[in-house]
Amino acid sequence: MTRIKINVALWSAITFANACFAAEISARAEVADATKAASSAPMDKEEMAKQLANPLANMISMPIQWSYGGQMGANQQGSNQTVLLQPVAPINLGGGDLFIVRPILAAAAMNSLNGFSGYGVSSITIESFFAPKTGSSWIWGVGPYVSAPLNNTGNFGSLQTGVGVTGVVLNRDGPWTYGLLGYRSWSAGGNAAYGTQNNLYGQPFVAYTTKSAWTYSANMQALYNYDTGRTSNPLYAGVSKLEVFGKQPVQFSLGATYYVSSTPEGPQGWGARATLTFIFPE
Repeated sequence: MTRIKINVALWSAITFANACFAAEISARAEVADATKAASSAPMDKEEMAKQLANPLANMISMPIQWSYGGQMGANQQGSNQTVLLQPVAPINLGGGDLFIVRPILAAAAMNSLNGFSGYGVSSITIESFFAPKTGSSWIWGVGPYVSAPLNNTGNFGSLQTGVGVTGVVLNRDGPWTYGLLGYRSWSAGGNAAYGTQNNLYGQPFVAYTTKSAWTYSANMQALYNYDTGRTSNPLYAGVSKLEVFGKQPVQFSLGATYYVSSTPEGPQGWGARATLTFIFPE
């Protein structure tokens, strides 16, 4: 029964993401066909790299992120590897306004975490932003947030559903992109024995993109849980390179994390992160 529930949830998440992509790609294709006579120059690698540093960019992308964390568990002998599928689907509302949907599907592999080793699908999270056209380098977005578990074992995190609001504000200043992304979620039911969804998340970020499409970035992902009174606070610094293979732009990213603070039995010390992002600019 558990496998059936996980498979149904996974299929639903993938179907939702595919529907968002299909609708937006179809809409963009119709616009492109209607404006062939006045077609503009394609986006270059530098501009695509800058857009990827912007959470509110009007560009479809598919990041696949792997991360590693160690020193976990009561004896600090455990570790985990996490894979996140993070499609980004901007929907044009007209007049320069956007509605951006970011479903995040998480899977994890645990090793020797309090005697448990195994892998499975962890959760599905949907972040969304209504981003009005501001007419300046400063832009912002806000929208609903929901996160739900896709397992019932408690080995892969909270078994509660969380609902709330997410927001982002940022500035685009030449090669620089910097801002703050965050959300506030509240528990909306579920077993609280493995953690709750009463969370406050804040992610200040900064990125610098060169003319050759190298991007140097750093962020802090602080997650505070109101029930434990503890904060998980990994710092990340990394480098990315965007290349085009045939007609397919792809960005490769690699970096390190360091946990300034951690929740009980959570990751500590140094970790690593790598991301492969497929871009669909048109």
